[in-house]
Amino acid sequence: MTSTLHLAEQLIARPSVTPNDMGCLKIIGARLAPLGFECETMLGGPDHFQVTNLWAVRRGFGAKAQPARAQDATKLIVFAGHTDVVPTGPLAQWRSDPFTPTHRDGLLYGRGAADMKTSLAAMVVAVEEFLAAHPDPALSIGFLLTSDEEGPALDGTVTVCERLKARGERLDYCIVGEPTSVKRTGDMIKNGRRGTMSGKLTARGVQGHIAYPHLAKNPIHLVAPALAELVTVEWDRGNEFFPPTTWQMSNIHGGTGAGNVIPGTVVIDFNFRFSTESTPEGLQQRLHAVLDRHGLDYELQWTVGGLPFLTTPGTLVSAVQDAIRAETGLETELSTTGGTSDGRFIAKICPQVIELGPPNASIHKIDECVAVADIEPLKNIYRRVLETLSA
Repeated sequence: MTSTLHLAEQLIARPSVTPNDMGCLKIIGARLAPLGFECETMLGGPDHFQVTNLWAVRRGFGAKAQPARAQDATKLIVFAGHTDVVPTGPLAQWRSDPFTPTHRDGLLYGRGAADMKTSLAAMVVAVEEFLAAHPDPALSIGFLLTSDEEGPALDGTVTVCERLKARGERLDYCIVGEPTSVKRTGDMIKNGRRGTMSGKLTARGVQGHIAYPHLAKNPIHLVAPALAELVTVEWDRGNEFFPPTTWQMSNIHGGTGAGNVIPGTVVIDFNFRFSTESTPEGLQQRLHAVLDRHGLDYELQWTVGGLPFLTTPGTLVSAVQDAIRAETGLETELSTTGGTSDGRFIAKICPQVIELGPPNASIHKIDECVAVADIEPLKNIYRRVLETLSA
């Protein structure tokens, strides 16, 4: 058994359902401390229930002897990720216990196997191997890990980034271990993500008896033409790196439950996934304009979940592309599709952020798994990136 596989199994065995870490960060910290990392636990959230985060950094270029020179002269690459996992779902539907790492047909099964404990293990072992070969590299290395990514993500990476910014900490590169690949490790990386903004629209009418519509005002009927128009709007055309912005309704709630009552209100939940061609303010203004044009009596609440970020091809993207090519022979595809990640927070304090991890076909599913054959190549890709950036 390889060191990477063993560590991945150790982490999978911890039932770290959001926001509980269940000791995963202690396992990782115990591997990093002997390598010279300064490990700092950062707690986020209310005192009665705090989220555990880990910030670990090892300064390069003779940092212990010349700390000021080391921090100023060396670039800092950070490996980022999360130890928390989504709930298992019905245990009876799993072929094996989700928190007992299990091998079948060349696959490693367990909750978090793909998202993203294998990536964390690969990162740690890659750093161990790199430092064994290069004990004093001209490169600083950090880890930014949280147990609050799969949930609200209010007290995890965003908290650490705010504190690092307040300290004046400089991050130059960041690799997030999200499962980005499609069929083989390295066939796709994320060099950005779309922004996300949700809205809750409440359209008001007048409740009444369904047999006397002239005495009532049906808000479902009133809002329907506006919704039909919003479905057809071209918000933007995207660009070289992003697909066009999309608007989707997720829920519609209206009615009292009775079949003979016209409701007084209808509530529509919707979401924008937007590119760098649009802004939250611009999208809000355009949507309000449609509602106003239809003469609706409404209330609208907005929640901006994250702004889009983009790392254009440059030092980090090239290093990752070269590492993937050397290790697997693949020409990786750059993509900004998919959901949000903690990269949106890190991008505020780091100019170059990419995401790279194993195939994502099984994430959040029953019988989540990762191919054992994908594990060592992922670790080797991470190590090759370190070698390139330290050269």
